[in-house]
Amino acid sequence: MARNIYGLDLGTYEIKVYDKKQDNTWKEKNVIAIVDGKEILAVGDEAYAMFERTPGNIEVVFPMKEGVISRFTDMQYLLQNLLKKERRFTRGSEYLIAVPTDVTEVEKRAFFDLVVHSTAKAKEVSIVERGVAQCIGMGIDVRKTKGMLIVDFGAATTELSVVGSGGMVLNKMLKIGGMTFDVAVQNMVRRNYDFLIGRQTAEALRKRFGVLGGNGKASMVVAGRNLVVGVPRYQEIPSSAVRAAMKESLETCTSQIGQLIERTPPEVARSIRKNGICLTGGVSRLPGLDRYIEAVTGYPVHVAAKPDLCAVEGLRRMINSKELKKLSYSMLDENYRWIR
Repeated sequence: MARNIYGLDLGTYEIKVYDKKQDNTWKEKNVIAIVDGKEILAVGDEAYAMFERTPGNIEVVFPMKEGVISRFTDMQYLLQNLLKKERRFTRGSEYLIAVPTDVTEVEKRAFFDLVVHSTAKAKEVSIVERGVAQCIGMGIDVRKTKGMLIVDFGAATTELSVVGSGGMVLNKMLKIGGMTFDVAVQNMVRRNYDFLIGRQTAEALRKRFGVLGGNGKASMVVAGRNLVVGVPRYQEIPSSAVRAAMKESLETCTSQIGQLIERTPPEVARSIRKNGICLTGGVSRLPGLDRYIEAVTGYPVHVAAKPDLCAVEGLRRMINSKELKKLSYSMLDENYRWIR
């Protein structure tokens, strides 16, 4: 029986998978629901539907934290169940995994072990830096481009990747993402209005108002709990307050982008000036984010056509191209034997 090949982009918030045999891409939330700390109740989208809506004995957790695997056993169980879930999962398949750029080799090895030491019985596992995969996913010839700066705004991290001449030139991972913005909005509402809202409500506020544009006097009425009287109420939250809550984290991101460009070799930096900065990741859809970064950095900025699927699209192209697949590598190579 012919073995299948899967491309895996394991994000903190979502898992994206390319299935070569079925030639399709699917995604699910990277979440697991646990009862009494030991029994697994649900995984994926089903578990996420319970987030902030469960009794005290049910914990809804994200097995990954800040771009790396923090709960290895839970992550392994989650991935195995999602692959089996009505998707004709076949054992002994090959896997190509996109990994964060600015992490240790041991943390990269965890992605490898996740598949190798599982019921998947993987035949072969290769990895590629996410920045390289995203560049390929946008249709850019990563082997010929002299310089491209990709800013991947994810749920828990922002990855800055300077890609050129077929590989990674510089990279930096910031522990700032959509969840960071949401917590900042939650704290602002609690501090300024004595009002408690959930993270999903904060996310809705962030997506509604964005960073720039629209009516500066716009507002949104949300449900929550009034902390003064301790009962459920509704509260009107203005867009200006939401944007102010995100300001500090956004300034950190633009500052780090500027510093990375300063460290970039002159020839590569010139190419970035010509090509501009490309935003990827689900959070890059935030209204006005591209214009904000362009105004602060002075570089042209554009958002990828399908920002949340760039990496997995790159994996798809690599799996279907012998030449592009050469940009990946196996952690069974001689250079990685020391961390077996």
